[in-house]
Amino acid sequence: MINKKLKKYIDNKIMIKYKDNNYGGHGWEHIQDVINRSFELIEKFKLEVNPNMVYAVAAYHDIGYKQDPDNHEQVSSEIFMQDETMKEFFNDEERTIIAEAIVDHRASLEYEARSIYGKIVSSADRAIDVDIMLKRSIAFQAEKHKSENPTIEQVIEYSFKKLSSKYGNGGYAKMYFPDDKYKDYLEKMNKLFTDKNEFIKEELDLISNNPDLKDLFDTKE
Repeated sequence: MINKKLKKYIDNKIMIKYKDNNYGGHGWEHIQDVINRSFELIEKFKLEVNPNMVYAVAAYHDIGYKQDPDNHEQVSSEIFMQDETMKEFFNDEERTIIAEAIVDHRASLEYEARSIYGKIVSSADRAIDVDIMLKRSIAFQAEKHKSENPTIEQVIEYSFKKLSSKYGNGGYAKMYFPDDKYKDYLEKMNKLFTDKNEFIKEELDLISNNPDLKDLFDTKE
């Protein structure tokens, strides 16, 4: 399905860069998840697309995160367009669509993806596992606010505000292809949002049972 030379290049030259790009859960495992989810949604909704373009969008969509987290969509798109090797696999029109889709992976209620490729990556980028999302949120908020030397309680509060605004009723997260996995995830998350104490308990348990998360706070005086 995927051009073997394209996959080999991306796996060897691009995916390897995500090994040290795990700030806030945007590393290698997340990219693999987005790639897998992209093709899962394509099959589920019978979408007619170029699989090579889908693979490139998913693989590059967070590559600029370490460089500039707040503007990583645009940075990732620029990195893709500057990659001369991509000209071997895609024509100018295809490269433009891919670059736009990379930017559009953060589509929201206020911003529509410009193509089916943007819609796919935006949807594939949406979480479907509650525990993984809660862990990512803790790590992200702890890193984002580290200059404040935040307490566990403060990090959890930041996490609650961000996740409830994104995935709560009327949240801004844009999902174009809501399959059963995503619907189940939303249902579970909204139960936590309606009972903040339960949300706090869930995140405290995750911190206690995950050494990597616990280490974020054990160094604090």
